[in-house]
Amino acid sequence: MLLEAIIVAVVVFLTVGGQELLGFTMLGRPIVIGPLLGLLLGDIQTGLLVGAALETIFMGVVNIGGASSAEPGLATALATAFAINMNAGVEVAIPIAVPLGIIGLQVKTLLYVGVVGPFAVKFDNMAQEGNSKGIAKLHFGLWALQWFIYSLIPFFAILFGSNATQRVLEQIPEVIVHGLSIAGNLLPAVGMAMLLKILWDDKVAVYYFLGFVLIAYFQTPLIAVAVLAVIIAVVSASRDLDLKQIKQQLTSVPKGVATMSKNKADQELDEFFK
Repeated sequence: MLLEAIIVAVVVFLTVGGQELLGFTMLGRPIVIGPLLGLLLGDIQTGLLVGAALETIFMGVVNIGGASSAEPGLATALATAFAINMNAGVEVAIPIAVPLGIIGLQVKTLLYVGVVGPFAVKFDNMAQEGNSKGIAKLHFGLWALQWFIYSLIPFFAILFGSNATQRVLEQIPEVIVHGLSIAGNLLPAVGMAMLLKILWDDKVAVYYFLGFVLIAYFQTPLIAVAVLAVIIAVVSASRDLDLKQIKQQLTSVPKGVATMSKNKADQELDEFFK
């Protein structure tokens, strides 16, 4: 059990922590972690099944700014390991994964505040001093410390077993779990509002309202809305490119030639109406 606990902790450290360091947002997704753990723990079929099932649940979870609801990486790692150890399937993994995902995000946020936050002033001071090497060392050091602490959660959870983990989850008052669920449902709206406040532009606002009408009133599937958005983007980009080329052609024509062309065009127009 100790070896399995170490394997799961290392996978969480490299995938969930790695996506934060490298910017590879798909590295910590269930569809990656599930099969990877299944391969390392000797049951890739269960890993594939659990990873695919949890990916469908957490597919819409993209924690950006205030739009945060759950941490699918930790949840998938523990659910996959428990399902393999118990020789069970997806029906055992899902009830464990959902509360772990909600709690895992709260722990990750606390680590951001408690581990990284106090060093913000230190980063500012080193930036003023031009100490780029110090900034790099502190950055990577805090990253390693933060995700090492975070990886201790799956380590001890696997070490003590799924039953102990389930009992700990059951000890959490229902009102707290319910409150976390409500907050998780509200935070995406808050995050979207924050993003809209930054990205809002009156020139493209009409597309936002178009998408709202399609979803809210016409019940258009999200895939259809996404395809329509791609079509609009392609048409708009093509139009902007044509306008840019026309502008370049107009600016590249010498002033004398442009005046002569204009006078000739006026003469032809006058002759046409005679």
